[in-house]
Amino acid sequence: MSVISNFTACSLGDCTANHADGKFNSGSIPGLNWRATNRISMPHQSSTFRLSVGQSSCKATKDGSIRMTLLDERPAPGRYMTERSGVLAYDLVQGELVKWSSAMDKSMPDPPTAVLLHGILGSRKNWGTFTRRLAQEFPMWQFLLVDLRCHGDSASMKKRGPHTVDSTAFDVLKLVAQLRMIPRVLIGHSFGGKVVLSMVEQAAKPLARPVKAWVLDATPGKVRAGRDGEDHPAELISFLSKLPKEVSSKREVVNALLQGGFSKDVAQWVVTNLQPNGHSGSSLGFSWVFDLEGIAEMYQSYEETNLWKFVENLPQGVHVNFLKAERSLHRWALEDLQRIHAAEDLAAEEGGGVEMHVLEDAGHWVHADNPDGLFRILSSSFQGFKA
Repeated sequence: MSVISNFTACSLGDCTANHADGKFNSGSIPGLNWRATNRISMPHQSSTFRLSVGQSSCKATKDGSIRMTLLDERPAPGRYMTERSGVLAYDLVQGELVKWSSAMDKSMPDPPTAVLLHGILGSRKNWGTFTRRLAQEFPMWQFLLVDLRCHGDSASMKKRGPHTVDSTAFDVLKLVAQLRMIPRVLIGHSFGGKVVLSMVEQAAKPLARPVKAWVLDATPGKVRAGRDGEDHPAELISFLSKLPKEVSSKREVVNALLQGGFSKDVAQWVVTNLQPNGHSGSSLGFSWVFDLEGIAEMYQSYEETNLWKFVENLPQGVHVNFLKAERSLHRWALEDLQRIHAAEDLAAEEGGGVEMHVLEDAGHWVHADNPDGLFRILSSSFQGFKA
């Protein structure tokens, strides 16, 4: 596996939506060619490359190629690219056998790409450990981890509303277009699962065929919160909105959440969204990295968005996998399961694909609760690929 780190904003053009509903249209991205062969030029070594912040170390040339200045190079077990582009912040984890070619070399095929999306109040870091394991097992693949709008390092990149499932999906489509990638696999957890479905609905034609979408512990329609005594995302967002924007310690927030009736696991997960104020080692306290008002709007859209019609009428070459956690926070109604099983039969007849999976011994946080089981289930999407 290779690791490249880069924390510089690099925009390849003005990629703004030209539709009020935020739906994807390739005409809204000037010069977009989903099958363009322009690539980021990188040497084929297992090294770490760090691009400095605040310098013009990444720019688009007139011919559309991308130039990146290497400021630091040292041996490392793999490549891991971290970047805050003009669209969204992301990490790019590459397997050892990923081959980068220059924009002039059209002979090398693009590496197969998978996109992984987090849920509400999460960040791309949620997928870090799991993705490194995927890159080690499937070294011909690269994996794009994204901070969705209003979350993580993307929160400082102000986005125009509305903050919805569709607009969030459009952001990710802009990013993969900017990077000249054609994802073969899309994986989304919870809110990110609906974003994945919206991505395929908005850009079904430009995506590779076949494309495999994974919706982890989420359904296409109504969101059913957990039972009494379990954590409810809407209540958590409301509770966080009443806390100060700056706090003296993470422990202060954990204690407040525990007193508010939330579980210890959720409390410890939430404080990963706190960043220290000032320089490292200072005692200036912590502040939130997310845009909570935007997140509240996103979660409302998550509850209201209904993508059943798309799932029940999939285009050819699209395969959607639903994964239910055995101890899910969200209640899967019998109606949900029946409609998914019915869609399985219908999609098989129409040339698409719908499949249902159950991850045993796991709650809603599937990649933390049972990473081995999740890895086994997802591995089928990465096996058998030949460059």
